[in-house]
Amino acid sequence: MLEITFLGTGTSVGVPVIACTCQSCSSADPRDNRSRSSIMVRHDSHKIVVDTGPDFRTQMLREKVMDLDSVLYTHEHADHVLGLDDLRPFNFMLNKEIELYAEKRVFNGLKQMFHYAFSNAAFGGLPKVNCHDIPESLAPFRLGEIAITPIRVMHHRLPILGFRFNDFCYITDANFIADEEKEKIKGAKVLVINALQKTPHISHYTLDQALELIDELGVPQNYLTHISHKMGTYASIAPELPDHVQFAYDGLKLHL
Repeated sequence: MLEITFLGTGTSVGVPVIACTCQSCSSADPRDNRSRSSIMVRHDSHKIVVDTGPDFRTQMLREKVMDLDSVLYTHEHADHVLGLDDLRPFNFMLNKEIELYAEKRVFNGLKQMFHYAFSNAAFGGLPKVNCHDIPESLAPFRLGEIAITPIRVMHHRLPILGFRFNDFCYITDANFIADEEKEKIKGAKVLVINALQKTPHISHYTLDQALELIDELGVPQNYLTHISHKMGTYASIAPELPDHVQFAYDGLKLHL
């Protein structure tokens, strides 16, 4: 059985937004408090995180995560990678290295941002990670008992990755998916797709675009993530959604 935890479901600046007093940012509903988007996938004792954003430390503490095996990166934007340094406590406490999986371009970006973590320096306190390139062929691979299929999606002009874990698909920061990549999603039981806001955006699906894609793909259970404060509050927008679509929120857990 897969357990999926939504570590974060917000956009690049999170919700509430600094210096904003809109209805979403002022909401007392905990479902409107959205940290930067990330998930954790667990099968038995094997735990995988997708993206380590700026809120990674808080997310790990909130969910009381005591062990971690691997991190998969969708792309190199700050809201998806800036928590990499906070992998260090897993190194210290568990005396283990963390396996990282990403495309070469993403690793190049990480090595610029966290040059010390990928150096040959011998002093203590550095993150201990092993890097595994996801090939251009996007060939499926396995981590433990989890079958993983990389899915190519476009974030405006930037090619990034979504992932299918067994019958669960996770896609964030997309605004276009080619037909051949959509085939990798069909037949899944659960799809998570980004829906930034209702109004058009250059690099993210809007709510209507996400719902159109969901109808096209025919996945029976669907969740929306990477949600902006401009979407509106959970309580005001959730009733507008079809029965097979829900807003994800931080801390939500699914079992497949």
